[in-house]
Amino acid sequence: MNLSTMLAARAEASTPVRVALIGAGKFGSMYLTQARLTRGVHVAAIVDLDPGRVKGTLATCGWPEEQAQAPTLDAALETGKTHVTDDLGAVLRDDRIEVVIEATGDPAVGIRHCTAIIDAGKHVIMVNVEADVLAGPLLARRAARAGVVYSLAWGDQPALICEHVDWARACGFSVVCAGKGTRYLPTYHQLTPDTVWDVLTQYLDITDRGLINPKMFNSFLDGTKSGIEMTAVCNATGLAPQPDGLAFPPASRFELSRVCRPKDAGGTLALSGTTEVVSSLTRAGADVPHHLAMGTFVVIEGETDYARQCFREYHMLEDETGRFAALYRPTHMIGMELGLSVASAVLRREPTGAPRGFVADVVATAKRDLKAGEMLDGEGGACVWGKQQPAAASLAAGRLPLGLAANVRLVRDVAEGAMLTWDDVALDPDDEAVKVRREMEAAFPPA
Repeated sequence: MNLSTMLAARAEASTPVRVALIGAGKFGSMYLTQARLTRGVHVAAIVDLDPGRVKGTLATCGWPEEQAQAPTLDAALETGKTHVTDDLGAVLRDDRIEVVIEATGDPAVGIRHCTAIIDAGKHVIMVNVEADVLAGPLLARRAARAGVVYSLAWGDQPALICEHVDWARACGFSVVCAGKGTRYLPTYHQLTPDTVWDVLTQYLDITDRGLINPKMFNSFLDGTKSGIEMTAVCNATGLAPQPDGLAFPPASRFELSRVCRPKDAGGTLALSGTTEVVSSLTRAGADVPHHLAMGTFVVIEGETDYARQCFREYHMLEDETGRFAALYRPTHMIGMELGLSVASAVLRREPTGAPRGFVADVVATAKRDLKAGEMLDGEGGACVWGKQQPAAASLAAGRLPLGLAANVRLVRDVAEGAMLTWDDVALDPDDEAVKVRREMEAAFPPA
């Protein structure tokens, strides 16, 4: 409740929290539009492969043109302006930078960046949830041993869901289910960057397709992003994934406690203490009234008659039995809320969610019949989608993590719907992402 006060104190002492951002894409730009207005925060450096493009991004975000004209990092730190560069090494070598935001979205690149940030003794805010689910537990442990904070990104749904879970447990409630909403139909698993437009135009008024990244949007619709985000939640909270992954049952925000309860209690869940993603569409394709497509939720259990009475008295969105109740957040503001993670990591030395173990995994699953010799195109592509699985089951079957399914060649045929294995692809064992993943598996054997 006092982060803004702590930031104000830093401002008054002329020692603002000095931030570097890697990747000025959608998430990064949403952070930038608010960071400029946050007292006690100085975005000293923006690192991007295309510094020229960043200038246009900043103009869109409302930054005065002169703000990003610091010719060097030294000049930025002396004047309070911002240095735009493609030289991450120079930024990390400066001890005055306290926290770095990794917002590239590429798992292999994210792992490399995160390792370098930790080695430089700086806190890391891991917007790159793809990297987190590939090797997050190991990265978080490395950060702790280095005396810095590794944090999920507040504003993104995994961190918000982790907060729901923490709230419930701190209040003494058993968490039955935690998750989010999305737009889903079973046929979406076969969507590609070419066919995703057929779905996007059903609910978005797209006047300029050049402004849309179809591969990114496809990862949200084909089920991949949901699997990634719920896996991050499981690894941060200890909630168990369901044995066959997410089922995406349709549910309104007022039906959460009825739908997201165990099957033996009349719901859809395989077990209690798990994750789920609810769909804003019925299986017939109609909109669910009062859906939660952009929101997050937690379902809790009242374990005494009096607790259940209180659920009813205070309209806790309880089910018909009064045993289960839901709390939800209707939306999330992505990067515009990221400042909470930045402030928390630096001022409290506390993450807004961080992986603690290897509980769940995201497995590459064939969208169609794949042939030996094909090159996989990774998240949001035309070949595979990411399915959440228990980590123990994934390791036992040698499943291929989604984060390693980009720019890699198949060595044998894979049938549509099958989960790929390490043996199905030609991976370089000396690749850094492969080595870090294998190290994480050895260091965090799943229960």
